[in-house]
Amino acid sequence: ETFPNMADNRGSKVAKVKNKHAAPVQITAEQLLREAKERMLEYIPPPPKVKFHDQEELNEYRLQKRRSFEDGIRRNRGAIGNWIKYAAWEDSQNELDRARSVYERALDVDHRNITLWLKYAEFEMKHRQINHARNVWDRAVAILPRVPQFWFKYSYMEEMVGNIAGARQIFERWMEWRPDEQAWYQYINMEQRYSELDRCRAIFERLILVHMDPKNWIKYAKFEIKLGQVLKARTIYERAMEFFGEEHMDPALYIAFAKFEESQKEYERARVIYKYALDRIPKAQSQELFESYTVFEKKFGNRAGVEDVITSKRRFQYEEEVKENPLNYDAWFDYLRLCEADLAVDATRDVYERAVANTPPAAEKKLWRRYIYLWIYYAVFEELVVEDASKAREVYKACLRLIPHQKFTFAKIWLLYANFEIRQKDVSAARKALGAALGKCPKEKLFKGYIQLELQLRDFDRCRTLYGKYLEFNPANCATWTKFAELETELGDIERARAIYELAVNQPLLDMPEVLWKSFIDFEFELLGEFDRARELYQRLLEKTNNVKVWISFAQFEAAVGDDDAVRRARSTFSKADQEMKVQGLKAERLLLLEAWLAFEEGTGDEAAVAAVKAKMPRRIKKRREVETEDGVQGLEEYYDYIYPDEEASAPNMKLIERAMMWKKMQAAKAAADPLSLLAAGEGAAADGAPSGPAEDEESAPRVKDDDEVSVASTSSEEEDD
Repeated sequence: ETFPNMADNRGSKVAKVKNKHAAPVQITAEQLLREAKERMLEYIPPPPKVKFHDQEELNEYRLQKRRSFEDGIRRNRGAIGNWIKYAAWEDSQNELDRARSVYERALDVDHRNITLWLKYAEFEMKHRQINHARNVWDRAVAILPRVPQFWFKYSYMEEMVGNIAGARQIFERWMEWRPDEQAWYQYINMEQRYSELDRCRAIFERLILVHMDPKNWIKYAKFEIKLGQVLKARTIYERAMEFFGEEHMDPALYIAFAKFEESQKEYERARVIYKYALDRIPKAQSQELFESYTVFEKKFGNRAGVEDVITSKRRFQYEEEVKENPLNYDAWFDYLRLCEADLAVDATRDVYERAVANTPPAAEKKLWRRYIYLWIYYAVFEELVVEDASKAREVYKACLRLIPHQKFTFAKIWLLYANFEIRQKDVSAARKALGAALGKCPKEKLFKGYIQLELQLRDFDRCRTLYGKYLEFNPANCATWTKFAELETELGDIERARAIYELAVNQPLLDMPEVLWKSFIDFEFELLGEFDRARELYQRLLEKTNNVKVWISFAQFEAAVGDDDAVRRARSTFSKADQEMKVQGLKAERLLLLEAWLAFEEGTGDEAAVAAVKAKMPRRIKKRREVETEDGVQGLEEYYDYIYPDEEASAPNMKLIERAMMWKKMQAAKAAADPLSLLAAGEGAAADGAPSGPAEDEESAPRVKDDDEVSVASTSSEEEDD
């Protein structure tokens, strides 16, 4: 961004860009391409159609076209796309021999190009040149035998022309190269289309020896099942089990075998197969097998047996996990949920005892957070599931004895124990437990829980005592003071509540004093209607802080009193606040105050007062100041400043800014009226050495943005303060 020049600066140096940082909005290459596509900047119109009137003209066109193709090939002989285009053009001219010649020349250049062979063979097939196509395919599969696309298209062509023996011969040649399973299945599908089932079986027998994968055995068996040959299918499955043995057992094979027996309603056979596999396949690999067995038993077996099998397997898995890492509390939680679902009380209690015996290795609270829930779940299990209250009490007490309360504690376990005693109708035991907790390790959560318990029991004297202890423990907690005062208010003791608030606001240190003062003011104003006391509180608060929000709230309070003098007092408050903001130099806060004052005056409907407040409104200007980043790089930073009407006299450069604004408007008017005269005037002024406007030095000269925004580049701290 540069300043507009007032005269001809052709002899002066070019203005330098000060800010070389990246723009906030960057244009990506994707946006440029999208715009080009939308505007069709790269649109190339199609070539015009050419009409020929005689054979000589056509021959001349063909000669020119061939010359252009030959020149392109000569320039880049290895570009196969040029060869293919050349051959396609000859094909479009029905010059088959020429097209064939082009393809042959291209093959001499790159005989391993798959696309070239495909185009050549498709060209011959399109023109029904079967023998030529056979020749091309034969050469292609001989040179590139590992390209399955050649074999597929070659066999498909022979099958389409009815040469089944030729297609079979092609597949046999292909099978000698031992391709992947898909090629074998294509061969089988072709033989199956012509009902050559014995040939299909022979191909399957070769396939399962070449690709020794269980899925091929399964497909072989399914082929026989589809033909209705149940005995042959069972024989294939049995051969597969014998072939792979116990060292290479695959769960998918046994699942397929069992499902086959299930489809034949041989349920005992299927169950034996499942059990045989589950006993021999490792647990980590038998998840799917076990799920299939579960589904089978749910459909055809006993439910109790199924659930017992599932539980036993999962119990074995969890035992392995906790044996590997006894401090893996998540595994213990899963194991305990399994035991509780099984409703085996003794077994569950035994697992709980084993789990809680694995205490964390160090007395650090982060290591105990998960462990403590084992005790909690143990106590809840004894209380709710077993319904043994004495055992649950023992669990709670054992847990509390185990926790190192001198270093840390868990308020949750204390509160759960107290609530447990309340449920057992032993209030004294609950109070003793919470009292012991506060004596050993006082915490805010313990105080809150104890107070809440006494509130539920309606023992308000104890609540007062607890609040007193709580405030002795943490007198800076404003929420506690507020809750204590609210309790006294609900009990109808207004003087006690007021005394509590007075004690609170006189504390030397508070965590959230604004919340406390607001609660105190609301207590006096909204609850009791004590306007004088609320006003006195505002004045005391303003002695402690000069926050603009407090002033605005004070003024709104004065306006909300509702008597005849309310508006005058509110205006007086706004005026005092304005003076305080002015004295302290808080320009942004003063603007917030004036906006609130203006909204108030607009609500009253006094136009003179509204005009008076508007006259106090500042003008916003943009300035620059030098900043230094953490890396030591210096630069300029733009910021907004506010100039108030009563401060303009003290600002040394405001008149210069106003003159610059007026000068800019005059120059714009002259340029609109007569641009040539403005240029001539500028040349004359430059020749005479007269100044052509504000100085060009960007560090000291003002820059006018528009009528109500001015940008000033400041070079000293004094000018920034102005």
